[in-house]
Amino acid sequence: YQRRVHGLFYEMGLDTRRITYRRRHSYRTTTNIAKPVKTPGGVLIAHYHKKVSNGPSCGDCKQPIQGVPHLRPREYARLSRRQKHVSRAYGGSRCATCVRNRIVRSFLIEEQKIVKRFVKAQAAKDAIAAKAAAPKKAKKPKAPKAPKAKAGSA
Repeated sequence: YQRRVHGLFYEMGLDTRRITYRRRHSYRTTTNIAKPVKTPGGVLIAHYHKKVSNGPSCGDCKQPIQGVPHLRPREYARLSRRQKHVSRAYGGSRCATCVRNRIVRSFLIEEQKIVKRFVKAQAAKDAIAAKAAAPKKAKKPKAPKAPKAKAGSA
């Protein structure tokens, strides 16, 4: 059946027949979508649809997470833990691509820190070697200072 967004109209030939809602809610909203069904007694009654859920999505790229069912929030309480998440790091929170990107990024950052440390140590070693290889300048002997004459004793 094809259903229009806020509609009660279906392409099944029962569009023109009137049905009465089975609940007190009388407006045609997303929570009150009903499909007309003919009973064996020949009476048209309304079967209500549940709202469609978007399901959990990745916090980084906003794509739906694969392997986790799209249910209404209350229905997740009935599921076991293994059905609500995927068995890996960031299981029900991030998709596999984003987890891979995070791992690669952290690895590259650690590599960069190691390289930076190595370059700094190499520069210090070169500075010490340059200091040791430089010819030492002979110090000039200091000339003795003449004693200062006191003011007023002339």
